[in-house]
Amino acid sequence: MDLVKVIENENLNNKCTEVEIGDYVKAHLLIKEGNKERIQVFEGYVIARKGSGLSESITIRRLSYGVGVERILPVNSPKIDHIDIVRRGKVRRAKLYYLRGRQGKAAKITQKI
Repeated sequence: MDLVKVIENENLNNKCTEVEIGDYVKAHLLIKEGNKERIQVFEGYVIARKGSGLSESITIRRLSYGVGVERILPVNSPKIDHIDIVRRGKVRRAKLYYLRGRQGKAAKITQKI
């Protein structure tokens, strides 16, 4: 049992430990096309965090041409280059799934000052 924890701790990447629910973030992801690698930015609101340790993941939601797009990213994935926090959100819930049914100003998250 101890061996599992040791191996988990070796593979942990602390790239988004400061990311919280409601934050507007830019996730820089490594995309491999053929034999080339490039960085693609996915930006949106963090609407959920799930799990802990090596299996922890975050869900980022954005609007793309009027359609909601969500992406679930493992926090400790080597495909994540880094995550920038654009602005902090002031929320009172752990999961922001209610944003899926809202549009415009109703889907806005107030900024933490």
